Parts: sequence; C-alpha cells; structure tokens
Amino acid sequence: MILIFGGAYQGKLNYAKANFNVDTIWDCSAGAVPNFEADCICGIEGYVMECAKSGEDPRKCFEENRDLWQDSVLVVTDTSQGVVPIDRTVREFREMNGRLLLWLAGEADRVIRVFCGIGKDMK
Repeated sequence: MILIFGGAYQGKLNYAKANFNVDTIWDCSAGAVPNFEADCICGIEGYVMECAKSGEDPRKCFEENRDLWQDSVLVVTDTSQGVVPIDRTVREFREMNGRLLLWLAGEADRVIRVFCGIGKDMK
C-alpha cells in the first residue's frame, strides 16, 4: 500500500494520479465508508470525522478489510497542524485521524508527504 498525506489543498490526489496507476478513485471526503475495491481511496479524513461523530474507531474498518487495500493508494489529509479546536468532536476527530495515519504509515510499503504538489518520500 502507498500512503499519501499532507495538508489540505496541497495536490495529494493529483500527485497520486500523476505518479501511480490509478484507474478507480473512491472519495470519502463527504463521510462515505471506504470502498476498498478502488485503486485509490481519498478523503479518508471525511470518513474519520463521521467515526468521531458516532464514536466508532476508523481503524477497525481498515483492520477488517486489510487484504482489500494492500495494493491501493490511500490519500489522507494531515489535520494535526494549527490551533487546537474548542469543539470536542473536532478535537476527537483530529486525534483519531492522527492515530489512523500513524497506523497506516506503519502498514504502508511507501509513505509520501505532498506539499505544494511536490511529493517527498518518507518511507
């Protein structure tokens, strides 16, 4: 699996399309559950937000479907920067998103950080 992460609006999905064999893309940014049959799953932070609202652990979904995303490109926005939100749900979301990123990075064959459309190999 290839994990691509970075800040919002930094060109992560365009980077994935330009550099990897991505035919099908599943967008979770509106809160959709990941479709692990897609070549690329993007906007995973949207799914994490829905998990934060419902009290679910997003990692569980990825663990249960591990075999299905091993050849995928996963694209996640890093939400760990900036001022700590006052809203409890948003704080929980940021923590969940960070923990999922940590776990996915450990599982990934390759980890790439994208900033201003430029990818930097981290692993």
